[in-house]
Amino acid sequence: MPDSAATAAAKPSENAGDSDSIATVCEMCFWKCGIKAQLRDGRVQALSGNPDHPLSRGRLCPRGVGGLGSLYDPDRLSQPMIRVGERGGQKWRPATWEEALDRTAEGLRGVAAHYGPEAIALFYHGAGGSFFKTLVKGLGSANIAAPSYAQCRGPRDVGFELTYGESVGSPEVVDMANARAMALIGTHLGENMHNTAVQDFTDGLRRGMRLIVADPRYSVAAGKADYWLPVRPGTDIALLLGWANVIIQNDWYDREYVASNSVGFDQFAAEVARYTPDAVYLETGIKPQVLVDTARELAQAAPHAVIHPGRKTTWYGDDAQRSRAVALVNALLGNWGQPGGFYLSSSAGLKGHPQQPPAPAHRAPADREAGQFPFAGSTLASGLREATLTGKPYPLKAWMVYSSNLPMVLPDPRRTRAAIQKLDFLVAIDILPAEITGWADVVLPECTYLERHDDLIAPWYREPYVALRQPVIEPLGESKPGWWMAKELARRLGLESHFPWEHPTDLHQARLLASGFSLEQYQSLKQRGVLRVDADPLYQPKDALYQFATPSGKIEFWSQQLADQGFDPVPVYRRPEQPGPGQFRLLTGRAPVHTFGRTTNNAMLLEQFPENEVWVNRRAAADLGLRSGDRVMLRNQDDVTTGPVKVKATERIRADCVYMVHGFGHQDRRLRRAYRNGGDDTAVTTRFKTDPLMGGTGMNLNFVSLEKQESGNEA
Repeated sequence: MPDSAATAAAKPSENAGDSDSIATVCEMCFWKCGIKAQLRDGRVQALSGNPDHPLSRGRLCPRGVGGLGSLYDPDRLSQPMIRVGERGGQKWRPATWEEALDRTAEGLRGVAAHYGPEAIALFYHGAGGSFFKTLVKGLGSANIAAPSYAQCRGPRDVGFELTYGESVGSPEVVDMANARAMALIGTHLGENMHNTAVQDFTDGLRRGMRLIVADPRYSVAAGKADYWLPVRPGTDIALLLGWANVIIQNDWYDREYVASNSVGFDQFAAEVARYTPDAVYLETGIKPQVLVDTARELAQAAPHAVIHPGRKTTWYGDDAQRSRAVALVNALLGNWGQPGGFYLSSSAGLKGHPQQPPAPAHRAPADREAGQFPFAGSTLASGLREATLTGKPYPLKAWMVYSSNLPMVLPDPRRTRAAIQKLDFLVAIDILPAEITGWADVVLPECTYLERHDDLIAPWYREPYVALRQPVIEPLGESKPGWWMAKELARRLGLESHFPWEHPTDLHQARLLASGFSLEQYQSLKQRGVLRVDADPLYQPKDALYQFATPSGKIEFWSQQLADQGFDPVPVYRRPEQPGPGQFRLLTGRAPVHTFGRTTNNAMLLEQFPENEVWVNRRAAADLGLRSGDRVMLRNQDDVTTGPVKVKATERIRADCVYMVHGFGHQDRRLRRAYRNGGDDTAVTTRFKTDPLMGGTGMNLNFVSLEKQESGNEA
């Protein structure tokens, strides 16, 4: 593949003007921090945090600083390609944009004509996906899914929605900076490097926050903790209900708050009474006195205390109920709408384009059968894959995949490959040759976030704002912005009315004016990268009643919604399956300089974290004749293996599990730095359990053995 995408002389964007600094928004992860790009002679020299932006506050994480490594990656997709030969054969021919877009429109049109528009599905990740969502909705399909729901945060959101009537949002509405005590349950702050969250976390610690970390591994956060609870994997619900019982039995909860703001407390208290410290110890391995001491720490600091809801919560298939247990212990602390608990967020109230027509009527998504997963709040990516495989409830025959490397995202990649082979058409839109592009019929190369406009960004947050992503330089090679591709496809498919603007700047201006902003504010947004909006109060007066968006209007300790659907109205702990002889439960996580598999070809970031390792308890490693630096193959219960991965023998993990950073071990040869670098945990994640409440895929159910690779040993 030509290296022109990275080596061609670049032009500054028209936004540069006379300045060598341009404000825009990062996309090195989904947090979307405000950044400033410094240019010299048409080349981006450095990226820094935008001090005007409430998420970055003038600071940037290692991934954000390393964005130049993605912009100037020589392996970037540089031209459209059309497959030749069998799907998955990794053979393409270069194509013009005209030909590639014509072929894409033809593929989508053919599927819609033969099976109906609902046979087209979109998988997406990132802000740029909004334009393709508009396109697919305009076609008449509701099969639009972000894997981040069913494979990451969905169970967390549902657990809180069932309890409080609303989720904890993104960014999470956790007031860590003002907390006096906080518990993390398998939440890797400091390794999962979300800029603002880490800033708030460190601010809280600096102010004396007491920290409890329950995790089978001694994480970075555990190194900051007053208590590390090396909980047995899969027993978190027992731990949480044990805390609830201790707080109730010792009368450490706010009786007045619970009486005024909740329903079902007496039933809840009766259900959790069996989770005594001794009973919890037998399941979790956490000593009774430690359970009592940590419960006291939280209760004494209440309401300025919080159990963090986490982010990636798809662990064991009972994850929405575990999230509900987290929400219920927080309810005992009386921390909703309180400093050091959960603050009340607000938004800028940004409206859509005033001339955009509504989407046509469509069938219900194909991600589930009628009545299945009744509390799912978004379309399930794994469910769309299953519909593609089975044809139920109806067949999906075309996939559009935007910036989502499904073979390394969805559990059991064997099923992903089998589903792809049932498609009539697949188009992949991406920046790098990720594995999904190797299965595509058409590959459309998108330019990076530093070379394009996306739609305006206006999340719910403590300080509502509108942020602007705008190009810093013109696109390199033949790459194009997603908005341009979506509009061109809409023109070919007769959907021009769904894009009633010529350029994203027209879209931005129309949305702002429709929302009550002025042209002067729009000009300020282009210059500063962000518009801040007056906020509603962050906190609720302690003695005021809060109207929760539950059926009862109150916190629901006992959920009638769950009971009516045949589920446990109060979370119940069920003992998980344990690894067999010679096996370990596989746990995964993040590194602070990498985002999934999206950055493991980035030269700048690989300098800081060059490959993943498998963490093995030192004594367990010695029993297997392993030491740090040896290379092993992980073989799971289904006889599937990873590539060779380096051993990290350490006291910092329990002996019944091993741990790997996710996102390494790419198998696409075009990723020259990432190809077979480290081990791919997704390859051995062949077993998963689907959450019956909302369809999330619990993936911490795979057991692996370690096979030493003699030729790969290192001194």
